[in-house]
Amino acid sequence: MDYIDNFSSSRRPDRNVIRVFSALIEDIARDRGAVFVTISYTNCAGCSTPSDTVRLVVNQSTDIYDEQGRNIRPNELERGMTIDASFSSAMTRSIPPQAQAFFIRITERPVQSVTTTGRIAEVNARNNFIIVLTSQNPSSAIRFHILPDTVILDLFGRRTRLSALRPGFRVRVEHASFMTAGIPPQTTAFTVQVIR
Repeated sequence: MDYIDNFSSSRRPDRNVIRVFSALIEDIARDRGAVFVTISYTNCAGCSTPSDTVRLVVNQSTDIYDEQGRNIRPNELERGMTIDASFSSAMTRSIPPQAQAFFIRITERPVQSVTTTGRIAEVNARNNFIIVLTSQNPSSAIRFHILPDTVILDLFGRRTRLSALRPGFRVRVEHASFMTAGIPPQTTAFTVQVIR
């Protein structure tokens, strides 16, 4: 039986199972061999409310699969992952409610990011990039591509435009963890924050 069949398995009566799709893992806690995974969701089959948050009890009896359908352990789950899940409709009355997880399939992993701080050496609003020096050495330059969904914040944390940035501004850039091997190395900026 493959992982897709497990999701709709008849091992448990349908009326006792809630199925959610594209749920976001908000938090993970571990205690005495159990993993508690708090998820939020808006796409649910068998739910009385269309969106909610629930804390799943994940243990050795929970079937967990990655995107390729390989069985994985509970400790491989991470905050920010998107999952499909099935869990018991019998829940605690706590906030958020707690339920036994039967099945989890990872559908998407969070984009890994890192943060770099430096001074802007160049702003190119026409080609949507900035070059930031992380030290006084010109070889420390990194070219950050600015996408339509890149968030640019001024010194006070207000959203601004790429054209408002100037060479010499000190910035903190949250960006993708991968970089090209070119000179300067290039990557995608998720957030650009002007700092003092």
